[in-house]
Amino acid sequence: MSVEPSRIARKCERAVVTAYQELREVGTEDVTAFHACTTLYRIHHPEASLNEARRLVSEWIDHHVVRQSKAPTKGCDCG
Repeated sequence: MSVEPSRIARKCERAVVTAYQELREVGTEDVTAFHACTTLYRIHHPEASLNEARRLVSEWIDHHVVRQSKAPTKGCDCG
């Protein structure tokens, strides 16, 4: 269930997806990995609200990990 992180354009999105996958690979529970990735997103974007971070992280995990889509995501406005 691995995604090629190099094809994800946004650094924050790539960091979140990579961190989630690596945490899950070493046995971290889903919710714990999700919370860690939400924190990671907010480090990249301290201006983001907790709800915004949760929404984006959940969308990215669903898009890249669950559905394994190769299409780009709307995501945030950073490059």
